[in-house]
Amino acid sequence: MTQRVFNFSPGPAVLPEPVLAEAQRDLMCLPGVGASVLEISHRSAAFENIIQQAELNLRQLLAIPDDYAVLFLQGGARLVFSMIPLNLGGEGRPVFDFVLTGSWGKYAAQEAAKFGEVRTAWDGKATNYDRLPARGELKFDPRAAFAYYVSNETIQGVQFPGELEGAGNVPVVCDASSDFLSRPVDVRKHGLIYACAQKNAGPAGVTIVVIRKDLLERSCDSLPGYLNFKIHAQEKSLWNTPPTFAVYMVMLVSKWLLTDIGGLTKMDAQNRAKAKLLYDAIDDSGGFYAGHAQKDCRSLMNVTFRLPSDELTKKFVADATDRGLTELKGHRSVGGIRASIYNAMPVEGVEKLRDFMNEFCEKNRKRTS
Repeated sequence: MTQRVFNFSPGPAVLPEPVLAEAQRDLMCLPGVGASVLEISHRSAAFENIIQQAELNLRQLLAIPDDYAVLFLQGGARLVFSMIPLNLGGEGRPVFDFVLTGSWGKYAAQEAAKFGEVRTAWDGKATNYDRLPARGELKFDPRAAFAYYVSNETIQGVQFPGELEGAGNVPVVCDASSDFLSRPVDVRKHGLIYACAQKNAGPAGVTIVVIRKDLLERSCDSLPGYLNFKIHAQEKSLWNTPPTFAVYMVMLVSKWLLTDIGGLTKMDAQNRAKAKLLYDAIDDSGGFYAGHAQKDCRSLMNVTFRLPSDELTKKFVADATDRGLTELKGHRSVGGIRASIYNAMPVEGVEKLRDFMNEFCEKNRKRTS
């Protein structure tokens, strides 16, 4: 296949075509450098300019205050699951509060339990994580080292409409991996926000951590060096060789958001319009499509829904693939279909999927009646 498809993968995910074109154009030789970004030293002036520009772009997009550090790390969210309790836990056996709205929150809690006591401030397991907690359902512990939540659960397709509230003076930690840079965020309502890049910010290989600088003082010297947030902040993410190409791509994607899109408010409006196309198709299907997430908790990034049978689900995926609509199979824990419509998914792709959904429903509804 030589023609690009509409790639609805949950990650690594679609990247903006202008970014891919610029990276392709400069891959052999960065302008003024004489070598590829894949070849230059992370200590070179050329790469220091790249990583500094990436940070400046992120600070502008998210209005990150000066009292927060921006780190570019390796290891993905799985490593950060351990780094957070190790760095923020303090002395003794700390308490960690977790709001569990899906699979990724559960995975993070399992890692944190190795380093302290995990409390569940709320758990949506009873309904297979199809909703968010109501304000009165959240039970936080003021002794907790942090309160942790996932802003958007890719598997279940539930998303917080804003920041987690109600934790008081406890630092709020947010795994924003799948909706990072998709909308404005109030950074000051968090002690730490992190995201692996391969949904909205770039390719796999780099994880971005935004942490309030006073929390860096909790990182004790006895921690293994790479696991210590304070070391990475002091060394400006250059303590070891960072994932240079992935950082370069984050720089290009963040520049695209600033210059081509016009910022996160405009990106959010585009994402809401795209999601509405698919949710309207679900709601207007007369029950042929059944959304997993409750309507007031629906994700703008990952649209999850089921069909009347496994047979029809397999046919949907196969027929969609034939139309150039790929990677739509849902996660095994939810089943059905998952359409990931991150920032770089063009409206054209979502419209094509919407039209296919309507057509598939009309052709196959009679098989379920």
